[in-house]
Amino acid sequence: MPVEFLGIAGTNPASEVTPRSGGPLDLEYTAKLARAHEDNGWDRILFAYHSGSPDPAQVAAYVAGRTERINLVVAHRPNVAYPTLTAKTFATLDHISGGRFEVHVITGGSTTDQAAEGDYLTKDNRYGRTREFIQILKQAWTSNERFDFQGAHYRFEQFVADIKPLQQPRPQISFGGSSAAAYAVGAAEADIFALWGEPLAGTRDQLSTIDTESTKAGRADRPTIQIAFRPIIAPTEELAWEKAESILGRIKTVQAGGVPLNTRLRSKTPENAGSQRLLKAVEAGERHDRALWTAPTGLTGGGGNSTALVGTPDTVAAALLDYYDLGIRIFSARGYDIYDDAIDFGRYVIPLVRSEVAHREQTTRKDLAS
Repeated sequence: MPVEFLGIAGTNPASEVTPRSGGPLDLEYTAKLARAHEDNGWDRILFAYHSGSPDPAQVAAYVAGRTERINLVVAHRPNVAYPTLTAKTFATLDHISGGRFEVHVITGGSTTDQAAEGDYLTKDNRYGRTREFIQILKQAWTSNERFDFQGAHYRFEQFVADIKPLQQPRPQISFGGSSAAAYAVGAAEADIFALWGEPLAGTRDQLSTIDTESTKAGRADRPTIQIAFRPIIAPTEELAWEKAESILGRIKTVQAGGVPLNTRLRSKTPENAGSQRLLKAVEAGERHDRALWTAPTGLTGGGGNSTALVGTPDTVAAALLDYYDLGIRIFSARGYDIYDDAIDFGRYVIPLVRSEVAHREQTTRKDLAS
């Protein structure tokens, strides 16, 4: 498949460098940011989820009416709605968006934030529930016959959805995680397996594990792999690193101000394996490979998508292509100045990556034909 790009569908301008000054849902900004992605070469945008956030499915429905092309990826936790209801809700959203819907299933990496919505399952049990949830979604979206389900977490009889997704056979399902339980579930059930940006060696190790688990699950191919970075670009290398250091200072200023970015609850020590892996990369040094920078990761305590790629557009594009060579086919990117960075990354980095990938594919076809 060709390379694709996933951005963020923010509902307000806040980020690690910009404290929120208004409410959680600025509809004008939400639409403007979505269009900035659509107008600058992005393929999809993610509507994030945490226990206190605006409902991402409803925000996606709003954005669907204000965009034409971009795919809408809705993050969803299995604990917040029964899977049969979720299947109908998302099939409806697929129709509203003209077949532009995808779902990113979140198992939940923070016990604290899960408990805020009444979810007290252990981590491994949450992954077991996620597996059943995805299985039910798939069947509900594709079955024209009533079916039963009896698992450890869900049980029902004789369900059939009247509304099916517009996309056939069904929308894509993405999933993320870096624990043993996550690898097993995602490799077996997901269409897209999402990883956070690590050094190349660590990413290579994760891909090997996903390959092994995919084979165990009886899959001919592993899921499409997605990886996430925070791009920091400028016209020269020197300016890019000056910008990076400035961003680090802005993060410290926001943290010193004590203004929360949102109502997300996190433990002081990250529970999820992905954040733990990122913090190990921090311990190994701030700079890795061609352009990977871990200083923001250390400053934010391994808080999710936090490793940066720093440099000129050419450097950042080349760094992404290093990951492409490992087998990554979807790049998730979110800058710190979210709106402006979405435009700049779309204008100056995405075309470089697409052009080189197209060149490589053409070369491969010529070699095969010769």
